[in-house]
Amino acid sequence: MRVHLGADHAGFELKQQLVSWLRELGHDVVDHGPLAYDAADDYPPFCLRAAQGVVADRDSLGVVIGGSGNGEQIASNKVTGVRAVLAWSVETASLGRQHNDANVVSVGARMHSADEAKAFVEAFLSTPYSGDERHSRRIAMLSSYEETGELPPLPGS
Repeated sequence: MRVHLGADHAGFELKQQLVSWLRELGHDVVDHGPLAYDAADDYPPFCLRAAQGVVADRDSLGVVIGGSGNGEQIASNKVTGVRAVLAWSVETASLGRQHNDANVVSVGARMHSADEAKAFVEAFLSTPYSGDERHSRRIAMLSSYEETGELPPLPGS
C-alpha cells in the first residue's frame, strides 16, 4: 500500500522511524517531509502535502505526526476529501477506518512511545472500512456539506 507521511519538528524522529518500518513491511512510502530536523519548522506545509497525496491517490492512506497530533489532524482535514482522525489507542485508530472510512491518521509523538505509534498505524492501515449503511450515510452527509456548504436536514424535518 502507498502511505503518505508528513510531520513537523516534534514528529520528525517518529516519522523517520515509521518511514523505515513501513518500508520494511513492504509499503510504498511517500515522505512529504521534513527531510531534516528543524526546530522552527511548521506542520502545515508537510501535512497538507501528505493529505493532498492521499486524495490524489485514492488507494493510499496517510500518517501525520506532531507533538500532540491535533494541529496535524486539523491541517489534514482542510484538504477536500480527507477524513483525518487522531489516534490515541489501537481502538481509536481501527474505529477511524472501520466507522469513518478515515484516510489519514494523526499521531502525537510526545504522547506515545514509538511502539505504541507503530501499533496505531498498523491498526489503521490494516482495518477496512465496514461499509455499513449508517456509516456511509453519515460520510455522505459530510461529503455533501464539504462540496456544497449546505447543512444536512435535521432529523424529523
